[in-house]
Parts: sequence; structure tokens; C-alpha cells
Amino acid sequence: MGSDHHHRKLHVMFFPFMAYGHMIPTLDMAKLFSSRGAKSTILTTSLNSKILQKPIDTFKNLNPGLEIDIQIFNFPCVELGLPEGCENVDFFTSNNNDDKNEMIVKFFFSTRFFKDQLEKLLGTTRPDCLIADMFFPWATEAAGKFNVPRLVFHGTGYFSLCAGYCIGVHKPQKRVASSSEPFVIPELPGNIVITEEQIIDGDGESDMGKFMTEVRESEVKSSGVVLNSFYELEHDYADFYKSCVQKRAWHIGPLSVYNRGFEEKAERGKKANIDEAECLKWLDSKKPNSVIYVSFGSVAFFKNEQLFEIAAGLEASGTSFIWVVRKTKGIEIDV
Repeated sequence: MGSDHHHRKLHVMFFPFMAYGHMIPTLDMAKLFSSRGAKSTILTTSLNSKILQKPIDTFKNLNPGLEIDIQIFNFPCVELGLPEGCENVDFFTSNNNDDKNEMIVKFFFSTRFFKDQLEKLLGTTRPDCLIADMFFPWATEAAGKFNVPRLVFHGTGYFSLCAGYCIGVHKPQKRVASSSEPFVIPELPGNIVITEEQIIDGDGESDMGKFMTEVRESEVKSSGVVLNSFYELEHDYADFYKSCVQKRAWHIGPLSVYNRGFEEKAERGKKANIDEAECLKWLDSKKPNSVIYVSFGSVAFFKNEQLFEIAAGLEASGTSFIWVVRKTKGIEIDV
């Protein structure tokens, strides 16, 4: 083989779902691959590229010679039935949860518009690998047309994937008298008890349920799965996943640790209306492993009654936590 072959960088394309909770770990993943000598290309839309560009420039300045680039895809929101400029789930601002939920479901299905653009890019560029978000099930077929391995990226860990698999196979929710009756998830390590009300995609008959079925099917057909998790965190579920669900799985997290400098850490995510220095000062005053962190993502919907229950549970735990309320500038620190 010629010398050019030996010096050619591995080219990996990353395609995150357009939401902060998916874009941030994907950017961190691209940094990880670049730091190991690969050329990384992140696929996204025009408005989302503006979110990613500054942290990418910072990374390049701190690491000269490492390659991360952005490839922009067209996403005509209005033509797809979405509000103008809503190229990211976090851009939806409706105060009506039902309207917002309906729009977000439409957003999920609208991403199929990228399929033709992705196929054209893969056909001309022929990268060594495509790591596409779990919410792009059509990416497996697109990559397969050009013999490009497609890996599915899960920003979550093994536990929820294993739970979803066991529920899908055994359907224990069909054997209880009501949607509020608890049951143990069959085969899942740990004797985990839930109710049907806690299953997001239900029986698969809703639009979102059908979409999640498509997601799981594309995962099986893919070349493998990468997760933002680590073995020491959930070893029982990592072993179960690899033995029962998807043998080709790699945990490469926590991806956030690849942001070493203060400048890199400060530029992750959207800016909140809080005093970050004050929060860090408060956290530094606490003993190690004494503060609870709870996150439900940026598109979770909670009734006031549910929020009160969560708050009451945190307070009853006697553990320190930071309680951030959406659409306000205030925070309550400590309990």
C-alpha cells in the first residue's frame, strides 16, 4: 500500500438530534475522536451550527492540528409545518403543553427531510463511519446504501435501554388490572418496579410509540451502538445489554470529561438566568457525594402536582440540591 493510505485520517461523521441534550454530548464525542487522530464532521442546520461553532473554535485553538468541521443541512421549518426558525427542540416556546408536545412530535418526524441530503453527502464524501443519533432511524438505511457503517448514539445509559427492551419483549403492562398497578420488569436485573403510566411509548400504537419501534428496529440493523455511559456506573445493565440486546455496544462516557479547560466548560450548553459563579461556590462548599443532581431533559412535561411531589421528595431526603424553576430568574439553594 502507498504511504498516502497510512497517513489518511479516519473520517467520522456525527449527526446529533437538534436539542441541547443531544448536541452537547455529540460535540464532546467529536472532540474525543479528534483527540485520537480522527477527522470529525458534525452535521447540523444553520441555526444550530451557530451554537456549535464557538466551542469548536475554542477547542481548535486549544488543540492546534485537530480537525472538527461542520456540514450544514437545509431544514425548511415552515414548509415542514413548523414555526419559522424552530430548528431545535429547545426553541419551542408555547406555554400550552399539549400544543408543544404535538409540535415536538411533528419535529421528530420532520427530520426525515434530512435523508436525501445525508445520502448525497455520504455518496460524495464516503466517510469511514456515521454516528447518528437514535432519533434518526432512517440514517441506518441511508448509510447502508454506500456501505458506510452506521453507529447509533444514545446519550442515555444502559439501564433505560434494557428496561425498554424487556418491556417490549414481555409486555408485563398487559397483565395488570390498571395503569397504576405496579409490576416488576421481567428479566431486568435489580427487580425494578414501575407502572404502565411510567412507560413513555405505551403499547406502540401512538405516533410516538410507532416512531420508537422504528428507532429500535434501526438499531438492530445498525453496525452497533455507542453510549454516553461507563461500565462502573451500571455494570449489570451493560452486561445484560450486550448479551441480550445488542452485542456490538461501546460505552465511551462520561463524555463531559473531555472538556478540560475553564473556557471549554463555560461554553457548553445554553446560558441560564443564574449566577454560575454563585452555584459553583455553593457546590464547592459541600462535602463530596452530598448533592443530588436530577435531570429530566429539555422536553419533559410535568403537571404542577408532579413538580410539587418531586420537590417534596427532594426536601424529605434531607440532601442538598439546587432547584431551578423554568422561565424564572430565581433559584433556591440548599434545604
